[in-house]
Amino acid sequence: MSVVSINPDVMGESRRVCIAGTGSYAPERVMTNADFEKIVDTSDEWIVTRTGIRERHMARDDETTSDMAAEAARRALAAAGIGPEEVQMIVVATITPDMPFPNTGCLVQDKIGARGAFCFDVEAACSGFVYALELGRQYVSSGALDTVLVIGAEKMSSMTDWTDRSTCVLFGDGAGAAVLRPCRRGRGLMTSVMGSDGSLAELLMVPGGGSRNPTSHETVDKGLHYLKMEGREVFKYAVNNMTAAAREALEKSGLSLEDVACVIPHQANVRIIQAIAQRLHAPIEKFFINVDRYGNTSGASVGIAMDEAVRGGRVKAGDVVMLLVFGGGFTWGCSLLEWGKRS
Repeated sequence: MSVVSINPDVMGESRRVCIAGTGSYAPERVMTNADFEKIVDTSDEWIVTRTGIRERHMARDDETTSDMAAEAARRALAAAGIGPEEVQMIVVATITPDMPFPNTGCLVQDKIGARGAFCFDVEAACSGFVYALELGRQYVSSGALDTVLVIGAEKMSSMTDWTDRSTCVLFGDGAGAAVLRPCRRGRGLMTSVMGSDGSLAELLMVPGGGSRNPTSHETVDKGLHYLKMEGREVFKYAVNNMTAAAREALEKSGLSLEDVACVIPHQANVRIIQAIAQRLHAPIEKFFINVDRYGNTSGASVGIAMDEAVRGGRVKAGDVVMLLVFGGGFTWGCSLLEWGKRS
């Protein structure tokens, strides 16, 4: 297991970095728990009690991860008041790319007309957005770039086993995006803590389609291209590692949880969020929760939630915000930022 902490104050970096605009997108089609009652042996009560999920958005068959990412990007750029020609780098966090290559970032670049940007993807499962955010921050903070577009986008329905009642009810599709720019006042993006433990990889994975199990009739017949998860074990590690990351980030930044106006956690399961709140001795009202309407959108989760929190007035200028994530790998992370004080 490895854990890395980044604190710009300690590193002496010259430029603070702020989120200049956010955007999100969710497909029009909504699947409720009642819809799943017709597909697998489950019930609305069973799903809500164990996960807090009531509905989730599902992409059309012809709607790709890059389509959703591009729409979220357009909305984030509009919120930032800048055009795509100003974007210098695009990084997309996803585990459901349109294809193995080219990367999804390149496809988004073409769709939004950001001709001057270089592009790549990050694969850290549900932690991907926070990982990508930290990558973008370092490029802007160093002075190498002025405008970075960070996107988390997933078409989780493309890797869902619709016969597995323990997993198919959990996931949804969508995208969230943020524009990073230098800020002249305020703290902007502050401390980040990120960790990984590859020894636990098989607890949450898609075993087929890579070099270990290349695509074949056998891997398709065995369902190896669907997501596999040991739910109870993932729950335990998610709560432990997200709680530890939050505490470490607060300690590194010299803040307490009382200083944080809003915690935006990965939206996987309301019981995970409740357990973290209890361990941090924090009121659940401090946590922004929309898992009931989106389900688990993996790398898109925190980006969608952050955009909703900002547009809905839950996050205001000067607020300290905590982003808290956990995903397959295992990967996890916590980022602290001060919202909205930019030139």
